[in-house]
Amino acid sequence: MAQPTTSPRQNTLRRPAEPRPRVNRDSNPSPGRSQSTSFNWGAALDRWLTDQRSTLTLGVLLMGLALGLMVAFMSYLLNGPADQSVVGAAFSEPLAESGSETRNWVGLVGAYVAHAFVFRWFGVGALALPIIVFLAGYKMTFGSELLPLSRTTTGLLFAAVWISLMLGYIVLVTDSAETASVWCGGIGYEFNVALYSLFGWGNLAFIAFALFAFVIYFFDVRSIKLPTFSRPSSPKPNRRSSDPLQTYSESEEEPDEEDEQDLDDSLETAPESIPSPVINTFANTPVAPPAREQETPLPEVIAQTTGVTLTIKNREAVADTPDSAEELSATPAPTFEPDPFEEDDLVALHGLYDPTIDLPQYQYPVNELLTDYPNSRKAQVSDDELTVNKEKIENTLRNFGIEIDSIQASIGPTVTLYEIIPAKGVRISKIKSLEDDIALSLSALGIRIIAPMPGMGTIGIEVPNKNREMVSMRSVITSDIFSSSKFDLPIVLGKTISNEIYVADLAKMPHLLMAGATGQGKSVGLNVLLTSLIYKKHPSQLKLVLVDPKKVELTLFNKLERHFLAKLPDSEEPIITDTKKVVNTLNSLCIEMDNRYNLLKDAGCRNLKEYNAKFIKRRLNPDKGHHFLPYIVLIIDELADLMMTAGKEVEQPIARLAQLARAIGIHLVVATQRPSVNVITGLIKANFPARLSFKVTSKIDSRTILDTGGAEQLVGMGDMLLSSNSDIIRLQCPFVDTNEIEDICEFVGNQRGYDDAYALPEFVGDEGGQGDDKDVDMTNRDPMFDEAARLIVIHQQGSTSLIQRKLKLGYNRAGRLVDQLEAARIVGPFEGSKARDVLVQDLQTLEEILKRLKGE
Repeated sequence: MAQPTTSPRQNTLRRPAEPRPRVNRDSNPSPGRSQSTSFNWGAALDRWLTDQRSTLTLGVLLMGLALGLMVAFMSYLLNGPADQSVVGAAFSEPLAESGSETRNWVGLVGAYVAHAFVFRWFGVGALALPIIVFLAGYKMTFGSELLPLSRTTTGLLFAAVWISLMLGYIVLVTDSAETASVWCGGIGYEFNVALYSLFGWGNLAFIAFALFAFVIYFFDVRSIKLPTFSRPSSPKPNRRSSDPLQTYSESEEEPDEEDEQDLDDSLETAPESIPSPVINTFANTPVAPPAREQETPLPEVIAQTTGVTLTIKNREAVADTPDSAEELSATPAPTFEPDPFEEDDLVALHGLYDPTIDLPQYQYPVNELLTDYPNSRKAQVSDDELTVNKEKIENTLRNFGIEIDSIQASIGPTVTLYEIIPAKGVRISKIKSLEDDIALSLSALGIRIIAPMPGMGTIGIEVPNKNREMVSMRSVITSDIFSSSKFDLPIVLGKTISNEIYVADLAKMPHLLMAGATGQGKSVGLNVLLTSLIYKKHPSQLKLVLVDPKKVELTLFNKLERHFLAKLPDSEEPIITDTKKVVNTLNSLCIEMDNRYNLLKDAGCRNLKEYNAKFIKRRLNPDKGHHFLPYIVLIIDELADLMMTAGKEVEQPIARLAQLARAIGIHLVVATQRPSVNVITGLIKANFPARLSFKVTSKIDSRTILDTGGAEQLVGMGDMLLSSNSDIIRLQCPFVDTNEIEDICEFVGNQRGYDDAYALPEFVGDEGGQGDDKDVDMTNRDPMFDEAARLIVIHQQGSTSLIQRKLKLGYNRAGRLVDQLEAARIVGPFEGSKARDVLVQDLQTLEEILKRLKGE
């Protein structure tokens, strides 16, 4: 668990983190205190700028000004030569006479402003300026952006200057300055004249390079890749891809005597063109040739399907074949090796695998999608208030015979922490029992006493602030501690008492249990968690399974279906609301967990991070089912409703996932508003070491969720306690509005995504057993029976998961195909967890079987 950034402890009473000018509100100032009578113009201007009425008025004014400028500029482009004399004599002749002579549609003012921007400066490029003004006014008026303001402004300003330069070059070349100078403006023409005197007609290269440099930086172009061409991998390419996230092509091998002879002939002519099963697997990936190909020895290639060993060293090939059939049969059967080639060889040939290659143009959400609250209230606790509270605490303790040595205060967004050091001989339990008495003396909504504070040697008294600070989501997302975080699953939880942003790693928690009464900020907390993950992770790295029994809390994230969401193959809605589908989804995640553990076992890895690192370095063969594994985060918004309707059907898979799913990248976030023992059972609670509680109604609920009291003393509206590693931390949850969530989901959803949501394994329940021959109707075979049969024979592996993965089928259909293959005597009977035996050893025999079945 990450800890917040530390700051030096204050030894004296301190003011708020952002001190503001003191304003004396006393009607009768005390003697000896001088009261200033000067007017604070800065404060007045600040109040005017943050007034929503002023913002609305200024926004409408800017939009009207933009329309006026656009009309004036367009009119000047048409009537500019006729208005130039009027503009030149505007201040020397009577105003009425000058105004009557102008032809500009916005009058003399429009002609004068357009003359400056169009004729003297940018020419046609000046039309970009009204667009910028209009976008700024639209944002101030409606609180949203038609286009990203800062990025659009940068592009339009460059366009204004570059168009002026380009048109100036054309005017200079055609020698039409007298008639066409209004189109390029003074900047474009004079700049080209200066460049021409330096470089001649080569100034066009300068203008073109300026455009090139702008495109490089504006669109963040890092490199220019030339197209590469790869050799054909196989005469019979596979028509189906193995995984939507996988960019590898799959080769099919049909070894026979003719292929063996061709392979021997190829050794003598072109040894470097020998095809390899694993090399062909990577044929579709960009190939980066080795830096020094002549000195790089090729690895040893073993053609396992033909029994021919090819040793290639320094471009010299020697073929070794078994001398007899006995030697061929004695050759050990090929086994899977996690490292089919040396790591350096594959990386040198193809480069590191990029999991984001399917969505290379994906853009992370921008900070402008989150609302900035410049006029949000800050926690305001004056020195006088701190002193008064200190005296009240001291007097209350003294009334009960408790003396203290020192006291110091730290002001947070929601509460102020008073840390006291009791005198020698004072029992801590006596101070802790005075919680209600101290709250009464301070007239506070509710206080919390921490006795003692872990690792501090002090006793903490948390007193709620009268004026609370609203922590906006934008302020924490744009912070350095979050933007520079290297956590696997970073989530921002809020601000601590010392005004430090707290960022945690969900992958280290590894599961989070949330509780809180209705209206205390639990749903906002889930939105904050989801927003944090979406801002930091690429869709290829993270998948979300959202369970919303209330059907209204998480529906905003529907638009993320083709990017971040995961669901069952037969599910229509990406957000799971039906209880029966929730049970199937939880059991499906258990199947996904078991499948991932099998992959980790085959790869020799202990956790998801090691597995993905090994796959990125191309040390795992995708033909064996290996692929890049994204993190999966399961979020359940209301556990109590599921426990009431499903009970053990929900509890058991949740407990199983909480116990085992950590290592393979499946993490749970479970929330409930009723943290009673029949909802948060001991089996669930034992596997959720990280717990977060908003305000609850009773001390019993607080002890259920946190194993200690205190959550009932919170002040609501995002005030929460986080329990992790036996530490209790008080935080103020950031606020993210519904409009902000809609904008983020709209921004992500409008981008190109995958074809569908991430497909979880299909859960078949009790009906998923293997059928007998008498239950299989071979006259009504599956349309993909022949393709599945060839796939099984080629790989010599009678696995349902192989058919499901290679042919992109659900578990039920793949199971029926295996039953039909068993009835056709192509695979053997079901043998528990072991893969079925393949009874057909070659494709020729299989084709005869298929012809016989078609003739029946």
